[in-house]
Amino acid sequence: MFERFPSEWPVPPLVLAVAAVLLIGAMMSFYTIPAESEGIVLRFGQYIDKVPSGLHAKLPFGVDQVITVPTQRQQKLEFGFATPGFSNPDQAGDQPALEKSMVTGDLNSALVEWIVQYRITDPVKYLFDVRDPGQTLRDLSEAVMREVVGDRTVDEIITIGRQEIEETVLNRTRELADRYQLGVSINQVQLKNVNPPVPVQPSFNEVNRAQQDRENAINLANGEYNKAVPRARGEADQAIRAAEGYRFKRINEAEGDVAAFNQVLEQYLKAPEVTRIRIYLETLGDVLPRARQQIIVDDSVQQILPMLPFAETKAAPAAAASEVAQ
Repeated sequence: MFERFPSEWPVPPLVLAVAAVLLIGAMMSFYTIPAESEGIVLRFGQYIDKVPSGLHAKLPFGVDQVITVPTQRQQKLEFGFATPGFSNPDQAGDQPALEKSMVTGDLNSALVEWIVQYRITDPVKYLFDVRDPGQTLRDLSEAVMREVVGDRTVDEIITIGRQEIEETVLNRTRELADRYQLGVSINQVQLKNVNPPVPVQPSFNEVNRAQQDRENAINLANGEYNKAVPRARGEADQAIRAAEGYRFKRINEAEGDVAAFNQVLEQYLKAPEVTRIRIYLETLGDVLPRARQQIIVDDSVQQILPMLPFAETKAAPAAAASEVAQ
């Protein structure tokens, strides 16, 4: 009575093709920009927009193309060497041995290895204003380093001039990067290994050891100088103070002698004869005990009269007194 419907309806191929195209288009319409990156959207090869990290939509089937640029990531370029496992294709050069071989200002050879750290600040300029911006930045950095190294001696490059070279190369590279509108910010230039060529390394090491020995000898001499000079200055100050003390002592003694002489003169003026006799007798009392043989010569005496030994006459009563005491 009722006609049965077929269990399977036939699907036209056109419907299947349209469904497949819609499914593929839906899958191609969404994309994700990773963290620390920005996306540059191109429509038919022409720049139209810049999008931040996250999920976004675009026109499928090659109408819109998205280029991911790591704008928030610190990147680096290595010259003269290469760290294994790097992800930046511009990080290492093709000929590191040639990159690090340089000629210094004093016509010596040096092997210079360095790193340039940078960050992409303007991805539009980085992608479209300069052809091959990564290689351009490498060539620019190498040219600046060779220019700076060529103005300095090999001793400066290896020893005392490293920091100055880094600062000069950093400033010069920043200036050229802005002039060429690379869209990058140069953050740091760091010298790694700076060595003389391999054939002359033993001789250069000998020179360095000789310079170190020279510095050690200078430091030892300065140490001895710092010990000897303060000691000599202390001894000189001590001698000066002793001389000043002796000077004050002699001045005080002289002033005392003058005062005593003035007092004697004052008394002498009052009684010249008495004072003269007293001084004469006091002087004899000081001189005669120290004389071994005393002889009196006077106009009124017709012969030489030997004096008694005062020392013996003084010692005899003392000995007699000691015997009596015993």
